[in-house]
Amino acid sequence: MERNSTAGGAEDLLMEGKISKLRAGSLHKHELAEAMEVEQEGLVEHQPLEQDDLNFEKWKPKPKPKRTLHEKIEDLKTYLWNAETKEFMGRSGKSWSLILLFYSALYIFLAAMFGGCMCCLMWSISPYTPTYNDRVMPPGMTMSPHVDTAHGFDIAFNASDRSSWRKYAKALEAQLRPYDDAVQERRNILCERNTYSMQDNLEESAERKACLFKRSWLGECSGMKDKDFGYSKGKPCILLKMNRILGYLPGQGVAVNVTCGLKKGSTDILGEVLYYPDNTFNMRYYPYYGKLRHVNYSSPLVAVRFTGVQYDTQLHVQCKLNGKGIINDSPTDRFLGSVSFTLEVGA
Repeated sequence: MERNSTAGGAEDLLMEGKISKLRAGSLHKHELAEAMEVEQEGLVEHQPLEQDDLNFEKWKPKPKPKRTLHEKIEDLKTYLWNAETKEFMGRSGKSWSLILLFYSALYIFLAAMFGGCMCCLMWSISPYTPTYNDRVMPPGMTMSPHVDTAHGFDIAFNASDRSSWRKYAKALEAQLRPYDDAVQERRNILCERNTYSMQDNLEESAERKACLFKRSWLGECSGMKDKDFGYSKGKPCILLKMNRILGYLPGQGVAVNVTCGLKKGSTDILGEVLYYPDNTFNMRYYPYYGKLRHVNYSSPLVAVRFTGVQYDTQLHVQCKLNGKGIINDSPTDRFLGSVSFTLEVGA
């Protein structure tokens, strides 16, 4: 019994030894294979490049073959209409229909939105009176003749030289044509003097009556008797007009008047100054209701005639508006309540 047990133990030890050797051998083979792979990679890395690898020309893109004009035309025809795929400019009929439908819907929506915004805007404002009036309430003043826009309000002429003053006479004649007596009597009505012509009791859209202003009221400066407006005699006329301001009542119950004089120097060289029909802007021409309601409105005028100007002397003349609420000495706006010009008369 003991012998058998001893023999069995020896066999077990022998078997374990064989197994350990086999394991050691397999591990050795695996390590050997890994080492060989590493060595092989090193050899590959240090292996010199072949001549074919140094030929970089083969890596360059090959030039496209030149196409003839006929081929280009054929490609263009195919692009415009491909009979095989039934495509027009690279798209099928369904694709084009979807694109046209999308952009049509988009632009119709944008147009409708813009139209709606404009309708809301026009509905919210009045065409007769501005919602916000940012105009300068004190009125400005302009003069005529004004023929040389490059040099401002300058009047220079020789009384004996018709060509030197003819342009001034033509400008005055053109401005006074709408004030002809027959035209004014046909279009406008005679209003009461020295009172505002209030017509606020009418509907907003109703037309307002305009007060007539006859050309004949300007006397020597009307151009009816003297077609030259005094320029041929060395006694020139000018016309002054106050700017229109919607709903404005100048003078606050007292008519605004005009005075003309020299900016600097003695008033003797300017001579006598005459005003037609007088030197005021009568209150009956105010307020102004806008061109949509005051259709035939004619702005009142004040004609000024210089009867004794010293010849060959350049005079710096200024005409001013005077009245309540009037500003005529603004340092930044030379047309606010006044107008300045140079006057030089030669024999």
